[in-house]
Order: sequence, then structure tokens, then C-alpha cells
Amino acid sequence: MNIVKALTGVIAAIALGGCATVTPVSGQFPPITPHQAQTGAENGKLVRWGGTLIQAQPKAQETCFTVMALPLRQDGRPYLGQKKSDEGRFIACAPGFYDPVLYAAGRELTFVGTVTGVQVEKVGGYGYPYPTLQASTVYLWPVEEPEPTTVFINGGWYGGPWGPWGWWGGPGWGWR
Repeated sequence: MNIVKALTGVIAAIALGGCATVTPVSGQFPPITPHQAQTGAENGKLVRWGGTLIQAQPKAQETCFTVMALPLRQDGRPYLGQKKSDEGRFIACAPGFYDPVLYAAGRELTFVGTVTGVQVEKVGGYGYPYPTLQASTVYLWPVEEPEPTTVFINGGWYGGPWGPWGWWGGPGWGWR
């Protein structure tokens, strides 16, 4: 009887573990937003931030990403179109070359790294304080394909006996 219980527990753990999505940005992180880090009080803290990419700028030793921050799901993916509050913007820099064609404006990214300071950049004519992040992990999310939609016109019988052409294919009423 104890073997059956043990096997049931192992099978349940494997089944539930198969449902979990683990990404390189999974885990528990403090709930610090880029907007909160604009004061510089959060410097030195490890955070997970993400959002939609505004621009990727490769430099000699690193690539810096300018990002419009969004709230993150539990797995670390940004919520698109469901902005809950003003998360702000941030600049994340990571060592190495990241191709700006692949890392194009509008793509979803998530970073894990250390807050290193605040850098003031112009947004239009306004000096905006961007918190900066030295990223140890850069994760480019795959593009989510929209679900295909099916459109039924007249219940799927377009041109049939109840379609726009009346009975059996001709305009008007009655038999043709």
C-alpha cells in the first residue's frame, strides 16, 4: 500500500512539473519598478525588468537596450496591452553584440541584472531619468502568433437558400 502511495506522489509531481514553464528569467525578484528606481535609491539591487524594446544600440563591448517597461507575468513575460500602471522606461546594457535586426523595436524582452544608476536622456524636449541596468540575462520572447479566426456569413450558407440571392441562386423570391 505504501508503494502505491509513493508511486502516486511521484507520478503527480512529474505531471505537475511538466506543466511548469521555466525560462532563463524565471524566479523570485523584488518588486522594484524602473519608475521607482529613477531616484537612484535602488542602486546595487538585483531586479527583473521587461517590456517592449524602443531601440537596441550595439557598442564596442556591449549592447544597450532602451525599453518601455511593462508589468511582468509570473514567468517574466511582459503583459502586452494590459498596462496596469506607469512602469517607466529603462536602459539595460549587456556584454556582447545583439543584432538590432533581431532585437527590433516593438519586441518583448526581459532582463535580469543589477541596477547601476540613473542616466538622463531626452524624450522629445524633456530630460527623462532612465534607470540603468547591467544585465546578466537578456531574454527575447518569441513572437506570439494570433489565434486564427473563422468568420461565418449567414451561418456558413452564404449564397444558399437563405443567402442574399433568395431561393436557389437567383435574386428575388421563389424558384428560378
